[in-house]
Amino acid sequence: MTTERAAAVSDHVAINAEDLGVKYNLRLTKKQTLRASVVKRVKNRGETSFWALRHVSFQVRQGESLGVIGPNGAGKSTLLQVLAGILLPSEGMVEIDGHISSLLTLGVGFDQDLSGTDNIRLAGAFMGIDHRLIEDRLPWIVEYADLGDFIDAPIKVYSSGMRARLGFAIATSVEPDILLLDEVLSTGDAAFRAKSKQRVGELVREAKAIVLVTHDMNWVTEYCNRAMLIEKGEVILEGAPAEVVAMHQERSAKRAADKAAAGVLAGAKPLPLQAVKPVKAPRRR
Repeated sequence: MTTERAAAVSDHVAINAEDLGVKYNLRLTKKQTLRASVVKRVKNRGETSFWALRHVSFQVRQGESLGVIGPNGAGKSTLLQVLAGILLPSEGMVEIDGHISSLLTLGVGFDQDLSGTDNIRLAGAFMGIDHRLIEDRLPWIVEYADLGDFIDAPIKVYSSGMRARLGFAIATSVEPDILLLDEVLSTGDAAFRAKSKQRVGELVREAKAIVLVTHDMNWVTEYCNRAMLIEKGEVILEGAPAEVVAMHQERSAKRAADKAAAGVLAGAKPLPLQAVKPVKAPRRR
């Protein structure tokens, strides 16, 4: 963490999560909320519920950028949905102090038949932003998204990268107190990714709180103040980005090695009986 970013961190707590837990009922919500692999695993054990998060506690202060990393299915996106108010925790509590802007899934809230400009206004309404403020920020959003004439075309003709640029421009246009991002910086071309990282850096320097879920370890070590590793819904380590990333990579490598070894053993076939030659007993003299 650079001296500039360290100086920007304040004592004001923007996010406070204590003993947070999210429990899914597999009978009711497995199709909507859980990966098929997870459902299959717990179903085979006869379980009817699944803890996507358990005993998660952390704080994020103004000026901090927290990178949340971990393997697929660890509960990272579930955590962001709780912070955004989309999901209610099953246990524990979370306190948010400040205005939140989130970009968790590309295209959420977009009307496929409306133009990019009209979707900016629609997204602003969904986010609870005053109409006059959105109108004031509209030129900046259009310029930042850099969609050219496509800004007047229906969203349904946009590529995923174009949706990412528009969604990110909207989410960061109002300079929120808290910004939640879920893997959106990995979408789009190299120029957009560089520009989006620069924009998040500006928000951090302006004493905003950022929580970012990503698989880009370079982003975590270069731009985040802190990092948190989550596995199977629980916090494994929280601290300096380089230390947390190193542990994540070490544990990922071990899982890959264990999986490869298990695959080799599972794939080994015994020799057919006819291929095994009996060993003759030595003759006695």
